[in-house]
Amino acid sequence: MGKIDDDKVINGEGYQLTTLDKAVGLARSNSVWPLPFATSCCGIEFMATMGSAYDMSRFGMERLSFSPRQADLLIVAGTISKKLGPILKQVYEQMAEPKWVLSVGACASSGGIFDTYSVLQGIDRIIPVDVYVPGCPPRPEQIIDGVMNIHKLVKKESLRRRYSSEYKDLMSDYKIEIKDNDAK
Repeated sequence: MGKIDDDKVINGEGYQLTTLDKAVGLARSNSVWPLPFATSCCGIEFMATMGSAYDMSRFGMERLSFSPRQADLLIVAGTISKKLGPILKQVYEQMAEPKWVLSVGACASSGGIFDTYSVLQGIDRIIPVDVYVPGCPPRPEQIIDGVMNIHKLVKKESLRRRYSSEYKDLMSDYKIEIKDNDAK
């Protein structure tokens, strides 16, 4: 069980009171269901991270989801070609709110060594990214650090952030339409 760390927490003998935002954030951060979108060597490193030596299940992530409708963390690991870009964006759009994105490796983050016409120079050109994991390919420890940073974001995110005009403006910058019932 995680710990709720906030000034608004009231502790007493036999009880603990906090805000709904903090309690929901704690529950969400310990039950993230990742969707791996792995295309090359970073995907192999992600597979190593899921193995018994690194044990991602201690973060509540042992259940990988290969359906975007059942996932809330998109892990993009590897080179994304420009032809694959619309598919990645479609996968992102099919995910239910709230959703987060982890960009693993130099290729997903910036195109890596492939400065060519066919490689997308960073997935942040088509979908918003929450955490970047550097490296070519990054070590499993770095991927775990990225996941831990995602958990921090999830834990501290307000329930109302995705209803805000700033969030809708961000999505419109990526040409992603947010309907009012999508963010509920």
